[in-house]
Amino acid sequence: MKRESVVAGLDIGSTKTCAVIAEVAGEGRSVSTKILGVGLARTTGVRRGVVRDIDETTRAVGSAVRDAERMAGAKVTGVYCGVSAENVRTQVTKGLVAVTGNEVKAADVKRVHEVALSVSLGDEHALLLPIPQEYTLDKQGGINDPVGMTGMRLEVEMRIVAVHKQSAQNLRKAVERAGYPVHELVLEPLAAAQAVLTDEEKELGCALVELGGGSTTVAIFHDHKLRHLSSDRCAGAYVTSDLVHGLSVTQTDAERLKERWGVAYTPLVDPDEMIELPSTPGQGARHAKRELVAHIVHQRLDEIFGRVLDQIGQAGYAGRLAAGVVLTGGGAHMAGIVELGREVFAMPVRKGVPERGIKGLVDSVQAPRYAVPVGLALYGMRRSLGDAAGDTTVDRVLGPVKRWLQEFF
Repeated sequence: MKRESVVAGLDIGSTKTCAVIAEVAGEGRSVSTKILGVGLARTTGVRRGVVRDIDETTRAVGSAVRDAERMAGAKVTGVYCGVSAENVRTQVTKGLVAVTGNEVKAADVKRVHEVALSVSLGDEHALLLPIPQEYTLDKQGGINDPVGMTGMRLEVEMRIVAVHKQSAQNLRKAVERAGYPVHELVLEPLAAAQAVLTDEEKELGCALVELGGGSTTVAIFHDHKLRHLSSDRCAGAYVTSDLVHGLSVTQTDAERLKERWGVAYTPLVDPDEMIELPSTPGQGARHAKRELVAHIVHQRLDEIFGRVLDQIGQAGYAGRLAAGVVLTGGGAHMAGIVELGREVFAMPVRKGVPERGIKGLVDSVQAPRYAVPVGLALYGMRRSLGDAAGDTTVDRVLGPVKRWLQEFF
């Protein structure tokens, strides 16, 4: 496969669609990713990661990618498109084989993977990617790479990520109708992690929380592995709805108020500050304390964070995430979001802003909402370089996706 010099990441959300175009430069360890262009479009055809209106989704995709192309001064041959957690399910399986000879070879690893992946996913789902959690050799667990080790009985614990077939097909169709082939569908939390998490955070344990418009996604990383993935529909749209009812404004005006005046942590707001509210001709001028807007936002986000904390506990990671919580997505832009997070989670909290391994128009993507599209562009870069580099024994066993996961983790 010919190496591409320009790659594009595409994040189709419930409220916004974002495209990031990047250029691949250099070779091997000196490779770099240069951000060339960014495009952003409003989305109305997607709800909770599922395409509800293909034509409208196609329009948003076309608008975002074309804007990114104009900024970049380059055309893309296709995109790496994100798949949200709402469209996937995960399950843990195990495989067991007898080692051929007394030393584990790549062929043995391949066989144990095949056994672990032999489970039925049903008619509605297809394998998106397998993530080996650990290997066990003759009852000795915690092994990351068993090749070359001596033993007779090889086991693997595998986390399988399966995508909903129909949702994936509709997503691909909407993108390709805009004129952009989909090179690959990529799990969004893994892409975001590539863009914003440090190696130390992935090792010590952290929760990557995406605050989207249609859903809140929690991905837990520990010991360099994805250990948990879940999605909750209580998200940014609920905050907007609260403002609609609490302030008697339209949906559009509520979004604008949230973006301009929203504060996630009420104590940060001057209790005497007044703001002007949108009004109809019959209503006349309307004003309210900014503290009221902050209170509405604070209450809902406090609930959302409480639900995230519950998910962390249910996954068995309460008190185990030494690196704390990293916030991404459009909701993480809001002032006071870190302060509220620290109060609710009682652990370190920061905003996840893309900055690892990128150059070029870095300022254009220095916000939490760009974690996924930048991560997708980084994924595309690694796939391009990986395919150009040629296969190794491990590559042939683990496949291109796992090859990237190895580099990532």
